[in-house]
Amino acid sequence: MSQQTILFEKHQQYGGKIVDFAGWQMPINYGSQIDEHHQVRTDAGMFDVSHMTVVDLKGEQVKPFLQYLLANDVARLQESGKALYSCMLNEQGGVIDDLIVYYMNDQWFRMVVNAGTRDKDLAWISKQAVPFAVDVTEQPEVAMIAVQGPNAREKALQVLPLDVSQAAADLGRFYGAASGDWFIARTGYTGEDGFEIIMPESEATALWDALLGAGVKPTGLGARDTLRLEAGMNLYGSDMDESTSPLISNLGWTIAWEPAERNFIGRDVIAAEKAAGVEQKLVGLVLTDKGVLRGHQKVIVAGVGEGEITSGTFSPSLKQSVAFARVPVATGDTCQVEMRGKLLNARVVKPVFYREGKSFID
Repeated sequence: MSQQTILFEKHQQYGGKIVDFAGWQMPINYGSQIDEHHQVRTDAGMFDVSHMTVVDLKGEQVKPFLQYLLANDVARLQESGKALYSCMLNEQGGVIDDLIVYYMNDQWFRMVVNAGTRDKDLAWISKQAVPFAVDVTEQPEVAMIAVQGPNAREKALQVLPLDVSQAAADLGRFYGAASGDWFIARTGYTGEDGFEIIMPESEATALWDALLGAGVKPTGLGARDTLRLEAGMNLYGSDMDESTSPLISNLGWTIAWEPAERNFIGRDVIAAEKAAGVEQKLVGLVLTDKGVLRGHQKVIVAGVGEGEITSGTFSPSLKQSVAFARVPVATGDTCQVEMRGKLLNARVVKPVFYREGKSFID
């Protein structure tokens, strides 16, 4: 049975179209998905992301544990609140999940993982934590609201509790801060500036209403998907999963190979893959013919081979159809996409299209 976040009645109140998402009843939009997309790009929108899973990791060996658990290296985190994006791999080098981890102090890290992978993530983390005597504690009684857009921080700071607002005012990019039972981070999944705010469930509806009063409009998961795709951000389960390594998912930059003596789960397998040379890569596509790119459409590269679109959409910001596709590594600047029995032409570009008012395609 689908679960509901503490904000479910708010979604109904404001006309949210409810769909099942990873076992949760969530709003895909509140009317016009395109209007919501532009609202985030030009002003400020808010998303209920309370379905995400917040996990606290504590113990004297928590840092070496996370250095073993994650492909990126938490030793890079030296300042309290600093965040790190990483993949968590299985022994075969496949991506169990992608996540953000925050360094709070030497014995406390906070992690936010995806809703759809909650059960397997918690089981995997708990299993791997045993030899390190690390305490793994899910925080189920919290809600999470993402406020995103060029005016998001200014509007959020007006209505946050005073102590939280003061803690958030000077946060740098990819930093978070704890304030009592609240936690606020200058992070997001849209390619815009803003905050992700974690708070007790009992205080979430009041914050939602306060943000609405400040001109921050409710935004659904549909716009969140087009925003993240434009910004070049992978979606777990579409652009990578346990059958794909970071190296073929445009996530090689998240692997910390140094120090060479650090042994993390899956390292030997992806090191061998790197040494042998990858056979595929994740690229961006821009459709030059008329149509809309969608996941699982076949990509054909003349004289090279075939690939597949992993995520595709019509970009409201660019007014063009764009996609991520996993293709043969020898793919050049052009390809074709099979759509309803026809071959349509597309350009191959870097897999980031639009962020913070700027187009990244020629």
